[in-house]
Amino acid sequence: MGFLSRKKPKSAPVEVQEEQPIVDELQQMEEALPEMPRDEGARPAGPAAGPAAAGDPPSPATAQETVPPTTSPTAGASQADEQLTTVFEAVTPEAEEAPLNAEEPESEEDEGDGRMKAVDLLAPTRLDFLKEKEAAGQEPVKTAEVIAFANQKGGVAKTTTTLNLAVAFAESGYRVLCIDLDPQGNLTMSQGIDPDKVEKSLYDVLVNDMPISEIIVKREIDIAVASIDLAGAEIAMSTKIGRERSLEKALKEVSGDYDFVCIDTPPSLGLLTINALTAANKVIVPVQCEYLSMRGLVQLQNTLRMIQENLNPDVRIEGILPTMLDSRTIHAKEAVEILEENFGDLVFQSRIKKAIKFAEAPVKGSSVLKYDSDSSAANYYRELAKEVLSHGSSQ
Repeated sequence: MGFLSRKKPKSAPVEVQEEQPIVDELQQMEEALPEMPRDEGARPAGPAAGPAAAGDPPSPATAQETVPPTTSPTAGASQADEQLTTVFEAVTPEAEEAPLNAEEPESEEDEGDGRMKAVDLLAPTRLDFLKEKEAAGQEPVKTAEVIAFANQKGGVAKTTTTLNLAVAFAESGYRVLCIDLDPQGNLTMSQGIDPDKVEKSLYDVLVNDMPISEIIVKREIDIAVASIDLAGAEIAMSTKIGRERSLEKALKEVSGDYDFVCIDTPPSLGLLTINALTAANKVIVPVQCEYLSMRGLVQLQNTLRMIQENLNPDVRIEGILPTMLDSRTIHAKEAVEILEENFGDLVFQSRIKKAIKFAEAPVKGSSVLKYDSDSSAANYYRELAKEVLSHGSSQ
């Protein structure tokens, strides 16, 4: 019996050691709970607040009293769920404020247009430029009608037609500018100006970018004069970028000052003529009523087609004008019939017949309309002016 009595006190620690893992597990669960001040104050006092939580070894009686109130780990988990629920309830009012914040963009939009947008911050200068460009595009600006007189065949009355038709326009009250693009300077000379004594000419405009207003001389009509220097203009412009548009750019300065701009071209399809066709929106082709003169029409049409495809899609042939017509010859009549068969309505109804007045007028430095206003030669171009103006009004 004494042996057995000595062994009984040792059995109690064994039983406590079996229960000790449960107490440790409870302590771990308590430590795993959220470390929020509000949770620690709201947490009810339980077994963990007893002596066992202080780390003192419990007696067997204390262990037995401690174990029954503490349930299984499932009960500890339910207690943790209740505490988490308390935490969620505390957080819920903050989450409910989200719908209030969602309405804030509408209130910001209602605050006014003074708020900068992202597009304004990215490139305000570019947007301002576009707005100015759109505003400028809305203003209608009247520009001159640019007519080029072209035919690579020489001696077909291009210069005579350019000058006298321009003067006929002026008689009708239109503001007209003539441009002498021929290095021979015949149009300049026909207005009493010596091309050899001209200090500034179209050469300076095309090659040196001089303003065209500085070379315009007032006579019967305003004329941009030429000089022999134009003969070297094509070589001087050969390295210039955009050389085909040199005349077009120069005319922008005075385009609003005139109703018509008439361009006399050289007898070739070189760079000067290409400049004239690029700047023009209409082309009048004077054709002498002879076989060789009519052959050049095919080459001119091919050149004009290339201009339309690459440089000026708006240019078109206004009409083909039979000039130097001698109605006494059968050949002249046949030439007009061939023109009408091949080109139809493009052939003007007006006919410019041969007259000695056309040779005499340039000697006096004037047009035929001023030299002999009542002559039949002057009336030819008055009728042509009416026809050209009627074409423009009908289109």
